[in-house]
Amino acid sequence: MFWTGLTPDEAREALVNKDKSMRDKRMTLKEAVSKFVKDGDNVGIGGFVNVRQPIATIHEMIRQGYKDLTLSWQSAGMGPELLAGAMIARPDHCSIKRIELAYWGHEAYGLSSAWRYLAERNMVEIEDWSNYNMSARFKAGAMGLPFIPSRGPLGGDIKNTSRTKIIDCPFTQRPIALLPASHPNVALIHVQAADMYGNSIIRGSDATCAEIAMAAKHTIITCEQLVSHDLITSAPKDVGIPFPAVDAVVEVPYGAFPGACRRHYYFGGDDIRSFLGLIAPMCKGGSADALKAWFDEYVFGVASFEEYLAKLPLKRLMDARAGESCAIERLA
Repeated sequence: MFWTGLTPDEAREALVNKDKSMRDKRMTLKEAVSKFVKDGDNVGIGGFVNVRQPIATIHEMIRQGYKDLTLSWQSAGMGPELLAGAMIARPDHCSIKRIELAYWGHEAYGLSSAWRYLAERNMVEIEDWSNYNMSARFKAGAMGLPFIPSRGPLGGDIKNTSRTKIIDCPFTQRPIALLPASHPNVALIHVQAADMYGNSIIRGSDATCAEIAMAAKHTIITCEQLVSHDLITSAPKDVGIPFPAVDAVVEVPYGAFPGACRRHYYFGGDDIRSFLGLIAPMCKGGSADALKAWFDEYVFGVASFEEYLAKLPLKRLMDARAGESCAIERLA
C-alpha cells in the first residue's frame, strides 16, 4: 500500500499540532499559495465540474510554478484543465505527476482536451474512481479514518484501476471494498462567503468541499465576499466549512470564472470552449503556440487574477452575472 499526500498517521499528527485558534487568516492570494503549496504536494480541488472551481488560486499556482503535483478531486473541469494546459505549454515551469479522480470534463462544453493529451502520451499516472468513491475517500480523511468500506467498487472495474482492497466483511462474511483515505497536503476551495477566520458559506451543491477541507493539512479559501463574523454566525447552520479547517482566506470576486458560482454568475461558456479549442488541435499533432500565447497574456503577463479579469470585456462578466440572475428567477 502506498499513500499520496499525507499518510493517515501524518494527517493525524498534523491535525493535533495545527493552530486551531480563531485568528485573522486574511492574506493575499500570492501569500497564501506561496506559504501553503509546495512541489510534490497532493492538491485537493473543490467544486463540482465547473461550479465553484478555485480558478483564481490555480492561476496563482501556475504563475509561481510547481512540479510533480498530485491532483485529487471528485469531478472537475477548468481547474485541472488550466494546470494541465500550463504543463503542456511550460513543462519546465509546471508539472503534474499523478491524478486521482472520478470525472474530468466540462459537461455541455465537451470533455477535457488536456486529459486526452496527457493520457495518450502517458505523461501522468491516473487512478480512476467514481464520484461516490472519491467523496468517500475524502470523507474518510475528514473523519480521521485510514479507510472507509464501500460496496461501490464491487460492481465494476474500479477495483482494477485503483488501490481498492477487497476483504470478507467480519460481520456479514460477504465481500466488501475498502477505500484508502485521501489526505491532500493542501485543499483549494472557492465559496460564496467567508469571514476573516475562515468560516465559509456554500450555496448550491456542497460538492464534497467540506470533506476535502477537513481532510487536508492546509486549506486555502477564496470567496466572492468577505463578510463579518457576526453575519456568518447569525445563521450557524449555513456554515459549511468551519474555521479550524482553514489556513488562509482571500476575497476574490469572480474567483471561479469562467466557471459558475451560484447566486453570483453563470458559466462563461465562450471562454471555456475557447480554452479547450487551444488544446484540442494539439491532440492531433497541432502547434502549442496559441496555448503558450494564452498563458503569456492571461497568466504570466499579469500580476494577479484581478488583472486577468481586467483584460476580459466587461460585457462578458456582466452577461455571466445576468445569466445567473435569470437562473435564480426561474427557480424562484
